[in-house]
Amino acid sequence: MNIKINNLSLSYGGYVALKDITLELSGEKIYGLLGRNGAGKTSLLSIIASFREPSTGSVTINGEVPFENAKMMQQVAFIYNKDYKDTSENVKAVLQKIQRYRPNFDMDYAEYLIEQFKLNKKKPIKQFSKGMQSALNVIIGLASRTPITIFDEVYLGMDAPSRDIFYKELLKDQENHPRIMILSTHLINEMDYLFDEVILLNEGKILLQEECYSFISKGAAITGNAKIVDNFVQEKKQINVQYLGNTKSVMIYGELHDHERKTALDKGLEIAPLSLNELFIHLTKEIDEDETI
Repeated sequence: MNIKINNLSLSYGGYVALKDITLELSGEKIYGLLGRNGAGKTSLLSIIASFREPSTGSVTINGEVPFENAKMMQQVAFIYNKDYKDTSENVKAVLQKIQRYRPNFDMDYAEYLIEQFKLNKKKPIKQFSKGMQSALNVIIGLASRTPITIFDEVYLGMDAPSRDIFYKELLKDQENHPRIMILSTHLINEMDYLFDEVILLNEGKILLQEECYSFISKGAAITGNAKIVDNFVQEKKQINVQYLGNTKSVMIYGELHDHERKTALDKGLEIAPLSLNELFIHLTKEIDEDETI
């Protein structure tokens, strides 16, 4: 499957949610969509899933416009934080309804996941806790096995053991039934190992799209004597600075070559890797509109 987004913008009620987004997703990968609150993540995902039309620009899936395209919409599952307060049916009844519209739905796998999450099959869903309702959403997304599967903050309310089940099952099912998966999350420290690629969205714009390992490898914290650190990082992109007496630690973003690492160590400096979460926090903190990463 292939998703192409060209010069896409979205405005409503005088508010600009997305600004000139150009993006391509292809291959059987897990994409991490990261952004602060209000960055436009859900707006972008809802357009990919044909829940709304863009104001300008285009979205195509395998060369077809998905909006109001029934055949193409069957290939995309958009799983979000749904409220089941008015749903009197039990889990099995809800899954049977969904199965009718999802040609790849695997009911046996759904039954297995119900057991894994320990959901009551007879209890009305509206009586489920928030975490149990989130587990049901996870089951729907995984068991539907759509070629494009989107999880938008779907873990809300789930406790740590349930989230661990979700992550393990997601990786296992991606290995057995690979497809494009997009995960929107704020739990970056928990989920970073899931991502093949990361997409950073900030104030409605794409900051970057890059293979996850490559992205993380470009971040480092340089720590040591303040003057020596300043001299070493003066031509580097500095994203955060911390002081402790005469010691200074500067987080940098950019390629750090082997000879530069050797020079730093020879000068008594320490080099430590940055996590995906640290890079996300500092790169989206304050970005000048004219600055590119």
